[in-house]
Amino acid sequence: MEARPVLWIVIPCYNEEQVLPLTAPMFLSKLEQLTGAGKISRNSRVLFVNDGSTDRTWEIIRQLAEEHEQVLGICQSRNRGHQNAVLAGLMEAKDHCDITISIDCDGQDDLNAMDEMVDRYLEGAEVVYGVRSERKTDTWFKRNTALFFYRLMKFMGAEIVFNHADYRLISARVLKHFADFEEVNIFLRGMVPMVGFPSATVTYERAARLAGKSHYPLRKMINLAFNGITSLSVKPITLITGAGVGFSMLGLVLMIWAIIRACQGSTVAGWTSTVCIICLLGGIQLISLGVLGQYIGKTYLETKRRPRYIISARTWETEGRRWIEEADAEPDAAKTQKEQHSRIWKS
Repeated sequence: MEARPVLWIVIPCYNEEQVLPLTAPMFLSKLEQLTGAGKISRNSRVLFVNDGSTDRTWEIIRQLAEEHEQVLGICQSRNRGHQNAVLAGLMEAKDHCDITISIDCDGQDDLNAMDEMVDRYLEGAEVVYGVRSERKTDTWFKRNTALFFYRLMKFMGAEIVFNHADYRLISARVLKHFADFEEVNIFLRGMVPMVGFPSATVTYERAARLAGKSHYPLRKMINLAFNGITSLSVKPITLITGAGVGFSMLGLVLMIWAIIRACQGSTVAGWTSTVCIICLLGGIQLISLGVLGQYIGKTYLETKRRPRYIISARTWETEGRRWIEEADAEPDAAKTQKEQHSRIWKS
């Protein structure tokens, strides 16, 4: 490994044709800045991961790759979600670099935090988490639901970093061990801390989105939270068990009370109390069955061992086909270009 680490910036993209032309130059500028400061190797790259976009996102990524040798792109065969897209990029990068930094495409995360992330890595940290210092740009509803989400995850026993999303530096060493985690239900915020290794945090302020709209509405946030809880913790089942024991004890007490009242001859038919008890217990039973069903469903999906992502295209593979075509017409020029490309990968 060189004295200057090779960095790959991994950026998941889904229908980002509006924001990508604005943020791509920012990522390239930051890469050049880090290189110029002597923090990273000149072989560092920006890797865009197209998560089955339905707009011109992949076309833009391919164009960027043709114009800039620092840009690489991979395309998933279909949309598989943000977490799977990040994972695909990290697994693609781990064999070609020393460190990765995953970041969203919308330009909200402060790129200057990358400098401190690399510094923490050079000081010995294998994982560096980007943590938001405040949430000024969020609405009141989003800010409070996000805080509730992190507190709920902590209560449920999931090991996550407070106010951290998916802006983080991970070394290739950690990623090689992380590749041994083969579960289909992915929640990176909780899975990365489970690998271990020395870690650090870097705080930053998050800006407003530069263009386009967020692809994480409330529905997806709730699904992400529920997926994180059920993927990392069995505490919901423990709570259900505790609630079942509690209501069983309460039922036993009420049964004894009812028998005593019956022996005293003072029983009165109570329609309201009967309906309330039936509705309460029925609702608890249905919720409990639903939670248990989620765990059973996840177990079912895990046993299938389906791939978590499928890469259908890579920009450098497209370039390889173009070199073959050019070799027929201009052998020397094509050969020179291919040798230059090979040197990039070997270095």
